Amino acid sequence: MQAARWIEAAEFQGLLLREGLIDQVAHGRRLRQINTELAATGRYEHTASELEQAGRIGWRATPRCIGRLPWQTLQVLDRRHLQTPEEVFQACVEHLRWATNGGRIRPVMTVFAAAETGRAARIWNPQLIRYAGWRRPDGTVLGDPAQLELTDRLHELGWRPAQRTAFTVLPVVIQVGHHRSQLFELPADAVLEVPITHPEFSWFAELGLRWHALPMVCNLGLRAGGLFYPAAPFNGWYMSTEIAARNLADVDRYDQLPAIARRMGLNTRSSISLWRDRALVELNVAVLHSFKAAGVRMVDHHSASAQFMTHLDRERDQGRSTPGDWSWLVPPVSGSTSPVFHRYYAADADPGTPRFQAQPEAWRAVAAGPHPATPGCPVHRVA
Repeated sequence: MQAARWIEAAEFQGLLLREGLIDQVAHGRRLRQINTELAATGRYEHTASELEQAGRIGWRATPRCIGRLPWQTLQVLDRRHLQTPEEVFQACVEHLRWATNGGRIRPVMTVFAAAETGRAARIWNPQLIRYAGWRRPDGTVLGDPAQLELTDRLHELGWRPAQRTAFTVLPVVIQVGHHRSQLFELPADAVLEVPITHPEFSWFAELGLRWHALPMVCNLGLRAGGLFYPAAPFNGWYMSTEIAARNLADVDRYDQLPAIARRMGLNTRSSISLWRDRALVELNVAVLHSFKAAGVRMVDHHSASAQFMTHLDRERDQGRSTPGDWSWLVPPVSGSTSPVFHRYYAADADPGTPRFQAQPEAWRAVAAGPHPATPGCPVHRVA
């Protein structure tokens, strides 16, 4: 383990050297420091500067993200010193408020303790803000079907929302080290949501649709230089199709296209009427209109595609290849009209580090371990 950690640490320092982030003298001195720490304790810690570069380069290397152009602007908040679920949650709320910025969204990452310290945090929620899902007796779902399992688990832990709606924000569950998990309610004033209306169809508001402004991903871990950070939540801003063509439109999510098509007077009995396509375009129009009206930063899929091509050019000029997952980069609306559709991307078997990597659902890993969350534990409310 120590040998493998040294190899990854040396590779990371070599990357920083090649990219001009440190000079040859600093490179040699840092390698000696790391070697000394590993020999004495079996582990070492990143400097704040190294952590910042790890987060930025990890974002740059994320193959499923189309919005990597501003990777160098990512602000990385070092919160490795925090030790309790309360402290971790408060830092997440601070991240949420700082990144939301009244709608002028900023790319931010908060990094908590590394797994090697024995006090690493896990955040159960796939994103800090997600909507609950409940199965009705008739088999339909109120809320987000993607969150059914997590919602059930939170009920087992004692969560009882004051009201069940299609857009009830889930509490956040945090575990630190081997201590029991704790539940926390997000402060209402920290969760910016956008009601969805349409610039031409006044009836659109009657659908009661909304979505949160900030996509703060919590279920990916950051691996860099031989260290792993299981809790490194980060955000950019939404591309409109993520909400309009997936979250609100997918048949296994909110499935709103039939209702929109009926209100538009389209023939939903025949596929040749292209009612799904026409309803999907109007749903995208509505989401873009609503976020702009609310002053919340968002990018449309055509602009995002053009920006990604600029990112490709810049990376090529730096002598770097750009990893990419074609099925994620191509927009789910009008894919062939975007330049990202008409090319292939490097998909290295070994993506190297720094990188973000998927983890098992935290509630399953915790439930199987020796220190599960306490059933019936209180839900903390933090201002």
